[in-house]
Formats: sequence, C-alpha cells, structure tokens
Amino acid sequence: MENFLKHLQDGYSNRKYDLDKKKIETFIDDFFRFVFFLELQRCASEDEIAKRLQQFKIDFIKILYSVFDDKEKATACGEYFFTKFPEIYKTLEKDAAFALENDPAATSVEEITFSYPGFYAIAIYRLAHELQLEKIPLIPRIWTELAHSKTGIDIHPGATIGSPFFIDHGTGIVIGETSEIGNGVKIYQGVTLGALSVSKEIANTKRHPTIENGVVIYANATILGGETVIGENSIIGGNVWITDSLPKNSVVFHKGQVTVRNKFPGDEPINYFI
Repeated sequence: MENFLKHLQDGYSNRKYDLDKKKIETFIDDFFRFVFFLELQRCASEDEIAKRLQQFKIDFIKILYSVFDDKEKATACGEYFFTKFPEIYKTLEKDAAFALENDPAATSVEEITFSYPGFYAIAIYRLAHELQLEKIPLIPRIWTELAHSKTGIDIHPGATIGSPFFIDHGTGIVIGETSEIGNGVKIYQGVTLGALSVSKEIANTKRHPTIENGVVIYANATILGGETVIGENSIIGGNVWITDSLPKNSVVFHKGQVTVRNKFPGDEPINYFI
C-alpha cells in the first residue's frame, strides 16, 4: 500500500496542469444559467448584469491561471473571451429561433433555452470552441464533456459548426473533431459524424465529414471519413451508412424489409399455457 500511495503522489506531482475540474464545470454551468435562465431576469438593472458578468470574468481568469504559467496571457485570454461573448450569444439566439421554427413540439424560445438538451450542448460547444480557437488547453474539452454527460450529445470543441444549427432529441449524437457543418443544418438522435479509422497516425488530418448548408440528417445515420462531403440541401434518412460524398439535393434512405402478420392467424387454434 505504501508503494501505491507513493505512486499516486508521484503521479499528482508530475501533472502538467493543476486543475480543479469541478470548479471548471461549475463555472460554465453557472454561466449558462445566468445568461439563459431566470437568474438573468432577477437582475434589477443593466449595472447589476454588468457586475455579475464582471465577476464571471474574474472567476474565469482565475481558472485560466491553472493552465497558463503566464498570468498576463491568462488575463488576456479571459478578456478576449468575454469580448467575443456577445457575438456568441447572438449566434445562440439564432440557434434557438431555428429550433422553434423546426420543432412542432416547441412552444417558445424560452422552452428551448430552458429545457432542450440540444440547445445546452450547442451552447457549451460554441463557448468551448472559442477557447479551442485560442489554443487554450483542457478547459474546452472539460466543458464539452460536461455537456456530453448531461445530454448524451458528444460534440468535440474542435468541430466547425455554422449557424443556425438544430439538434432534436440529441441522445447518442457524436460530432468528431474535424467535422465541418454548414448553416441551417438539422441533426436528430443517434447520428455519428465520425472517422473511417481511429489510427493515431491520422490525428492531425481531416478525419471527419463535411456537411454543407441546409442538410437534414435523421436518426441513427452514420457518416464517416474526412473526404466525405454531403452536398447542400440533402436529406439523409435514418439508419443509413455513408462513406462516399453526395451531390447537393440528394435523398438517401435505408430500405429495410418488414414482415407483418397477425399474431393469431384465423386458421390456427389459440392455445393457452399456464
């Protein structure tokens, strides 16, 4: 046991970053709630909102200290993130409006921002993606994996996703690191945008597909490969498997065979066994 404890201590001492994972997760969850939930409505004035945002910025810069040796760089990254946030927020407003437009079950934008797992996953992705672009280590992935654990939707922060974007239901969706998704795309549960192989040698290549503007991808479709391009305004039906590019306006569907028969055919006696 002593050797094991020493092994654990050595492992802790040799860590590259001294992160508090719980604090990182709590920050982004609280920030999302503040912006999109009732907390924002409880603020009495613009000054109060500004003070709350300033406190979030201070807290975030402190988190960045854990991944940067240079505090000036951490502060600059935190300042930059909050200058970009209004733009990200406007993009998320478009995403929410697009969801309302395309989901017959949705009754208001508030219903979507308050309760839709797809919107939560997209919001956390868009915030994490901004950090990914700035090459901030670990934190973007921690954020998107938090969203993954809450929603079942796995979006790598390195993916490029246009706006508006709509995820309906969402459970089981996987969007890989080098995926490129255009504007006005709709994706349903169980969809995978993945790689044709998982070899480490292709880590720095485009491994995941490109989905052009206006594409709809229905449940459990699998689209693989970095050279695979789904042309704009195509419709991808449920349960299909695609590894080749498709021209625009394509319609792809899986043709299965379903046999239906009466459970109790009229010419057979019904036997009860107890």
